[in-house]
Amino acid sequence: TIKNVIIMIGDGMGPQQVGLLNSYAKYAPNSIYKAKGRTTAMEKVMAAGTLGYAYHEAANVLVTDSAASATQFATGVHAGSEMIGCDQFGDSAKTILETAKELGKSTGLVSDTRMTHATPAAFAAHQSHRSKENEIAIDLLNNEVDVMLSGGLRHWIPTEASDKNSALHQQLKTRTGGKLKIKSKRKDSRNLLAEAEKKHYALAFTKSQLKQAKGSKILGLFSYSGMPNGIQETLTKNDPNRTIPTLKEMTMKALDVLSKNNKGFFLMVEGGQIDWAGHNNDVGTMLHEMLKFDETIEYVYEWAKNRDDTLVIISADHETGGFGFSYSRRNLLEPKDLPGNLFKGEKFRPNFNFGSYDILDKLYNQKLDYPDIMTQFDALPPSQQTPDSLVEIVNKNTQFPITQAEAAAVLATEENEYYVAGHQYLGAKTFPKVHDFKEFYVYSNEVRYDLLGRVVGKYQNTVWATGTHTNTPVPLIAVGPKNVTAQFGKMMHTTEWAQYAIKALR
Repeated sequence: TIKNVIIMIGDGMGPQQVGLLNSYAKYAPNSIYKAKGRTTAMEKVMAAGTLGYAYHEAANVLVTDSAASATQFATGVHAGSEMIGCDQFGDSAKTILETAKELGKSTGLVSDTRMTHATPAAFAAHQSHRSKENEIAIDLLNNEVDVMLSGGLRHWIPTEASDKNSALHQQLKTRTGGKLKIKSKRKDSRNLLAEAEKKHYALAFTKSQLKQAKGSKILGLFSYSGMPNGIQETLTKNDPNRTIPTLKEMTMKALDVLSKNNKGFFLMVEGGQIDWAGHNNDVGTMLHEMLKFDETIEYVYEWAKNRDDTLVIISADHETGGFGFSYSRRNLLEPKDLPGNLFKGEKFRPNFNFGSYDILDKLYNQKLDYPDIMTQFDALPPSQQTPDSLVEIVNKNTQFPITQAEAAAVLATEENEYYVAGHQYLGAKTFPKVHDFKEFYVYSNEVRYDLLGRVVGKYQNTVWATGTHTNTPVPLIAVGPKNVTAQFGKMMHTTEWAQYAIKALR
């Protein structure tokens, strides 16, 4: 019988993102997997478990967003676009986490985004729209999820905390070790941290506080909004002064605390920034997000593999970006001699450029993600915000140098032909200038990240289809007792595998 269920979601992780990780592990000359026989944890769990395929459309539409998709695999029922924890008709739907609580099990949510972001929210909140993050925080607290570890402090502190002269602001500065931006996104005076302490939560804001946190209930909020991206995590992982826990470290703590309940537990772990890198068409960052998630899978698999009471499900909510390596007509290979008989007196001369392995190391060596590159650019005085300045920042932080003309293309704008007054994303009169599939690049000024990703595509042998999601079916991996995991080995909708998970928990 199953006592524990662990669901691991790579947000935006389609077969293409798994392919990126696999190509890097197998072929990058300096791959970090060389010492591990070039085998990823993802490959290990696929070999050990049952492999299926999940399609994930939300109710009555062709493409899902993260909120509807997470709601569907949290509840086992179809949800409408952008809803949290409710069915397609707008009624609250019971989640697997709530079922676990009823059974006396411990519950946990871990994410490298924000605790109130779509995926974790869908397991323990019930709201009409994913943007209601202040209300979602209250739901999470009222649901008394035992372990909550993520970012997004801004939705848990009262509006008064934004006043830098207030006692509360100073107190929070001290408690968070002075490392976090203290600013509230709430519109009220509710201090959810104080409310959490009344409910006997230990609070943690740094890696060391998380390590020291005692008891069966922990609320850990380690950043103002999203947690560090994959590149930042890779570059700081071994820094003794690092104050923010990694996705793997948060997961380790969650398992440590939750597994003390002899009735078992439910845990959801999200690698949520795979999706963000996909939205930004940022391959280098997406690789590091996959490495971050794979390292966490490795730990969970090692923890669970010799147990017969634990079901681990690894999947995704959708694919983001329509990514792929592709062959091109640029930079053709020089003809060369081969030793084989069939090439006597003839050169090996492929018609196209099929992509070289050194691209993979160059992707790994990226130093900043695209949002950080553009943040540096935007911080320059307006007179210095020129294509030349962008060239300098990009070429210093990536190994795919761009030209002045390419930088100018990234910065070009045009009238927004899809202008909608007051719309969160489409309310800008001008928009970055996209030359093809422009309708699928929707996030206003952030589209500059995608334009950079598309400009360097020819140097990376990479292509992108969109700045949003695709309905490409995603991997579904189940590890645990074979009598339970066998049913996952087929093509099914996310609501179906959710029902299997809920049934296994019961």
